[in-house]
Amino acid sequence: MSILRRWGLLLMFGLGPAALPAPGAGLAAAAPKVLRIASESETGFDPARVGDVRSFRVIAHIFEPLLRYDPLARPVKLMPLTAAALPEASPDFRVWTVRVRPGIFFTDDPAFGGRPRELVAADYAYSIRRLADPATMSPGWSSFEQAGIAGLAALRREAVDGRKPFDFARPIAGLQVLDRYTLRFVLDGPRPRFPQWLADPAAAAVAREVIEAQGARAMQHPVGTGPFRLAEWRRASRIVLERNPGYRERFYEAEPAADDAEGQAILARLRGRRLPMIDRVEIAVIDEKQPTWLAFLNRETDWIELPDAFVEVALPGGRLAPHLARRGVAAERTVQPATYYTMFNMQDPLVGGYAPEQVALRRAIGLAIDVPREIEGLRHGLAVPAQSPLAVHLSGFDPHWKSEMSEYSSARARALLDVYGFLDRDGDGWRETPAGQPLLLRMATQPSQETRRFDELMKRDLAAVGLRVSFVSAQWPEQYKAARAGRLMMWSVSGRAGAPDGIQGLLRYDGAAAGGINLARFDLPAMNAIIQRLLALPDGAERDALFEQAKRLTVAWMPYKLRTHPMQVALWHKELVGFRRPLFWNQWFDTVDLESSDPRPAPRSAPRSAPRSAP
Repeated sequence: MSILRRWGLLLMFGLGPAALPAPGAGLAAAAPKVLRIASESETGFDPARVGDVRSFRVIAHIFEPLLRYDPLARPVKLMPLTAAALPEASPDFRVWTVRVRPGIFFTDDPAFGGRPRELVAADYAYSIRRLADPATMSPGWSSFEQAGIAGLAALRREAVDGRKPFDFARPIAGLQVLDRYTLRFVLDGPRPRFPQWLADPAAAAVAREVIEAQGARAMQHPVGTGPFRLAEWRRASRIVLERNPGYRERFYEAEPAADDAEGQAILARLRGRRLPMIDRVEIAVIDEKQPTWLAFLNRETDWIELPDAFVEVALPGGRLAPHLARRGVAAERTVQPATYYTMFNMQDPLVGGYAPEQVALRRAIGLAIDVPREIEGLRHGLAVPAQSPLAVHLSGFDPHWKSEMSEYSSARARALLDVYGFLDRDGDGWRETPAGQPLLLRMATQPSQETRRFDELMKRDLAAVGLRVSFVSAQWPEQYKAARAGRLMMWSVSGRAGAPDGIQGLLRYDGAAAGGINLARFDLPAMNAIIQRLLALPDGAERDALFEQAKRLTVAWMPYKLRTHPMQVALWHKELVGFRRPLFWNQWFDTVDLESSDPRPAPRSAPRSAPRSAP
């Protein structure tokens, strides 16, 4: 690599001459353990107000929900985090009681007036109420509404309909603080899988004093009880976490399956170590893939999600490249419980609606998208075709179930368009609407090299059936905000399940979740009714039959063209110990260690004693 290119990377990662070690430096004391990774753009760090994986990856290490998932167990299993034990359920699964472990404290903040601030049950009650507050505009509310906490949705509706502030003080039946550490949830109906909601990072505890003191700045001023705290944030550039000096005694524990040799090896190596094992996490925010890859090769990062464009370089023939293996690089390839999809705004007069010709247009667009070419040419084989919203690893997923979602047929697409009146009336090669108006699709996109490759394939596929498309580019956070507000016609994006229940894949189709996880604003009474029944039923044949009905409705109405379930490859250098990819959660910085006898680049900057907010 040229010196100029390397210097460009150094600047990109926040390095300069002052960060380079002086000769002989660091011999007197052990250097802090610094985990370095790269990530795409974030939006902020308020658990109630973000909805993207990159931000939650940071949030999950600053804030803590009551429960978490075992880092090694497969199938996944819940375990207490701040709770003293797993929640206790009534026989009908309508009442759940959980006790917060005493002696857990928030990190210091001026809002606490110089006094230690203990985590209590009321903090979780307040944090969950924030999800329902219309002023918070929480993407997490659409999921938590389905938990059926008695009285919470009605309290929200009263605030919305009356155009008045949400009443945090009013008692409701569903959230009962029994004493300083005990919280009782009373639900509108049976929820056999309710504890999964209590592991959601959106339900992590925040301190009311901090939220009220910070107001809108809470997104950039996170104060939690987690193993790390925010030390520095340069928006869309750099995020630094440092070990929380007041973090409680917590030790590595896990229960991998008896026949899981890799998991058992990790457990044997890390069992009983105090968490976190590393001192600092430095995250370089890089949206382009080549600098991400080069930084890993130069050992400037310890771990990366392998960019698709470098799969053949790193994994030729599906095996780790010899030059990487010789350097001690490890790899893990996992199909994610996630779906890459193109959403159609169901309120848009062209691609939305429930009339036959509108459904036909969406299904024709879906048939025109060459998913096999996308997988082989753009994803380098690291994906499987999506058949339904029940992604891999979710209950209700059937590897043998096939649907139109995965079908590519430009001939069928053209036939559908012809039958429903989308014709080229003036002979210019582009179709018009049945009313004879120009037909122009508007696709939201992002200004990255990788996204442009997908846009080019989309443009080619749609042109092949006579559909013209224009691309409207903006950064991901801006597009996400516009999508939630219903201002986009179409957008290709991914969504990842936060829990193993198949309902996670269907909430995107729930009418009550419009403006939240339901970016398409799809609202079909039959689907809404199925979702409510799925929430209440225990696992079994009746529930499986409902999943089948729901899957067929998603294909028939096509508010989303489901394209792929992505397969992600993680690479890490041998010094990183204990990594196993999370499936339904975001925490892992606190359960890995760095054990290095080899020289690594020095930490890029000295830890800061207080957070520095983004401008």
